[in-house]
Amino acid sequence: MTSLPARLAGRLGLAGLPREVAVIALVAFLVAIGFGIVGPAIPVFAETFGVSTFAASAVISVFALMRFIGSPLAGWLVDRIGERVILSSGLTIVAVSSGLAGLAQSYSQLLLLRGVGGIGSAMFTVSAFSALLRIVSPEQRGRAASVFSGGFLLGGLSGPAVGGLVLSLSYRLPFFLYAASLLAAAVVSGLLLSRARLDALEQADREASGAPPAAATGPGLGAVLRALADPAYRAAVAANFSSGFSAFGLRASLMPLFVILALAASPVIIGLGFLVASITQAAALLPAGRLTDLRGRRPAMLIGSVLMVVALVLLAVWETIPGFLVAMAALGIGVAYLAAAPAAVVGDVLGGRKGGPLVAGYQMASDLGAIVGPLLAGALADAFGFPLAFASGAVVAALVVVLAARMPETLGRRLTPLG
Repeated sequence: MTSLPARLAGRLGLAGLPREVAVIALVAFLVAIGFGIVGPAIPVFAETFGVSTFAASAVISVFALMRFIGSPLAGWLVDRIGERVILSSGLTIVAVSSGLAGLAQSYSQLLLLRGVGGIGSAMFTVSAFSALLRIVSPEQRGRAASVFSGGFLLGGLSGPAVGGLVLSLSYRLPFFLYAASLLAAAVVSGLLLSRARLDALEQADREASGAPPAAATGPGLGAVLRALADPAYRAAVAANFSSGFSAFGLRASLMPLFVILALAASPVIIGLGFLVASITQAAALLPAGRLTDLRGRRPAMLIGSVLMVVALVLLAVWETIPGFLVAMAALGIGVAYLAAAPAAVVGDVLGGRKGGPLVAGYQMASDLGAIVGPLLAGALADAFGFPLAFASGAVVAALVVVLAARMPETLGRRLTPLG
């Protein structure tokens, strides 16, 4: 008879995966639930210092900007110090800066501390993703990426519900709860993430390459440039940019305004649309991971990018509540496939070796999309209306379709030198 833990592991998509995948997914859940709690409080708390709405929004933007700027440094540190240390250090930096932000006595203090938190967030994201791709086998990379994304998704769904209640009690309390969740994540990663497994992988890499320990510090600038010349890596980076542009950028900034202004619907429809997208994304994550590992990265990336195009075109041409809900469902499924396949491609390019700069470049693409997407689409919506704004996201997704169609399949790819 199958044991309960085995059954649970199967339902969560963890069956056959290394234990560290569950640990990293748990860390992602703790980070996401904390961010969901503090997210609604950030602009509200900023406005208590008597600043404009633009300045209050800048507190959110500075976190994303510093994440983007800090990613190359995080990649460099991962290669020289190791994923486990950088992961725990990054979480601790965000935790301490968030706790201090809750004690901020001025707008400038709050802005500075959120910027510091963005650097810590980059350290966490790059190191966690690097560790995840190194620990699993090539045939597990799609599922592992799906489980990791699932941790973020579940935490992101749970956090805002708690955050709204906490915000009614205090504008500062959410920052302290966020700090507590991050410290819990740091403890989990420090205690449960196996240093021995990562050390063994690094030793195997050194033995395979014949390099002395001091030389086995991961790829340099030349390897990053060669990776960018690889059509598969380029397609993965473009897919992550598209996800950041539309799934994180347009969905958060433009779609609520679209519902209120273009559809003349109640805010309830906004929440319903986001719920539909979350449900379809959650339902599609494990199938997307399995298809990525069984059928290949290329078909899964094509499915995801085509669905993104369909969703954004529907938003542009079918301006009704049913159209909005159908588009959000398609968007959720597309995001699920683009969470699994491009990540697996990056793992294939690295081949289980250290590659902090390559992982950082991949992560930076999503952050850049999340920064550029709202700005570009917002400007287009102001000047020409919502259809053209959504069309801009469809064009970006269509470019991913072209790149994915032309990329070579990387599942089972023969390992090539990075250095």
